[in-house]
Amino acid sequence: MTQSQTTDLSALLDRQEAERELFELLRIPSVSADPTHTEDMARAAAFLQRKLQSLGFTARMDPTGHGGQSGHPVVYAERLEAPGKPTVLIYGHYDVQPEAPLEEWVTPPFEPTVRDGRIYARGSTDDKGQAYAHVRGVELLLSQGELPVNVKFLLEGEEEVGSPNLAGYLAEHADELRADVIVISDGSRFAPDVPTVTYGLRGLSYVEIHVQGANRDLHSGSYGGAAPNPINALCEIIAGLKDDGGRITIPGFYDGVEELTPEEREMWAKLPHSDEEFAASIGVPALPGEKGYSTLERLWARPTLDVNGIWGGYQGEGSKTVIPAKAGAKVSMRLVPGQDPERITRLVQEYVPTLAPEGVRVEVKALHGGQPVKVDLDSPYIRAADRALTRVYGKPAAFGRTGGSIPIVADFRRLLGAPVLLVDFGLNEDAPHSPNESFALEDYHNGILTSAALLQELGHQELGE
Repeated sequence: MTQSQTTDLSALLDRQEAERELFELLRIPSVSADPTHTEDMARAAAFLQRKLQSLGFTARMDPTGHGGQSGHPVVYAERLEAPGKPTVLIYGHYDVQPEAPLEEWVTPPFEPTVRDGRIYARGSTDDKGQAYAHVRGVELLLSQGELPVNVKFLLEGEEEVGSPNLAGYLAEHADELRADVIVISDGSRFAPDVPTVTYGLRGLSYVEIHVQGANRDLHSGSYGGAAPNPINALCEIIAGLKDDGGRITIPGFYDGVEELTPEEREMWAKLPHSDEEFAASIGVPALPGEKGYSTLERLWARPTLDVNGIWGGYQGEGSKTVIPAKAGAKVSMRLVPGQDPERITRLVQEYVPTLAPEGVRVEVKALHGGQPVKVDLDSPYIRAADRALTRVYGKPAAFGRTGGSIPIVADFRRLLGAPVLLVDFGLNEDAPHSPNESFALEDYHNGILTSAALLQELGHQELGE
């Protein structure tokens, strides 16, 4: 495939119609976390089903749920008319985050508005815009004839609430969902002018630490100096979880951690990253972290431990002189290849109580987790993605990891046994999950072209060579 062929696709792309359809989907407030939007969830799923049917796909809405609880539907569609060619499963989600705080939106979150070349709407980048780019990419190819590969779509409605029913759905429909590669676009490129293939995701261990002191809140004058203080104890525990060099102190935590190769460190060092600009973008004067590693290395390839929430004692206006009976914290650990979330959670549960001062009782509750993922850079699917991105952007792709976690990726690999290809169209500046979420029109259109080019490259006869 050549740059001229991408130019041909670009000339054929009906940008106005592609935007109109996306805006129609964005107007549906498909908030999976809010039961009042159950009918909107069904409307969004039906919209996608109808669209895929109009493109000649066999498409349906499958119910989900377990334990007597119903979930939001999965849209499954397939068009298998390329015998002897690879089968590509495209995953995305049509549910979105709640719009709150509404008062911080410049324009209504479910009325798509274009300002300065960007679409402002909830779900514009996460993930309706990126997922729909694949739908339009397929349509672009069909306008020129048949698809060069077999294509399946799996569009779920519960990603924003942790995909509680997806693993069960994958297991139940594993034979039907079989594919040579699974394509996901639900994240961010490295930078606006840097086409990116993501080849690694960190995993996750998420826990709550609960510290119990006396059987009730105590007067700090009557009991201060004698009674244990759970907040003080919690602070000691948290402080003890890292040393002065930013290294996590949990025994065995780093056992098995896969170290970066010299080639990876060299590759990342060449990326257009500036610590000063990164710090300025989040309004901080410094970037603390584990010593001996660059910022990108700490973000992408090193495990972390962060307190995400903390509570205890009086937090109202004015003063209230009490020693609280209890305190707690939510703690997340991002994990890297070589670490197992269940093992890490057990280590935390064993170690944290040993840091507690006398007089308090400590419990560590496991919340949830996810496996880290790393894709082989020598994969023919990675090479196909690089060629597709080069055609669209006129420059080779950068290869990087991401610090975030997508637990469903490990589920796909475990239950379907297929490699996952992460080709993201968005940017961090799109503000996913935040007020005024947006998606650049150019990124949406380039996403459509990339999707079409990727399917062409995946169908190329030299894919396996």
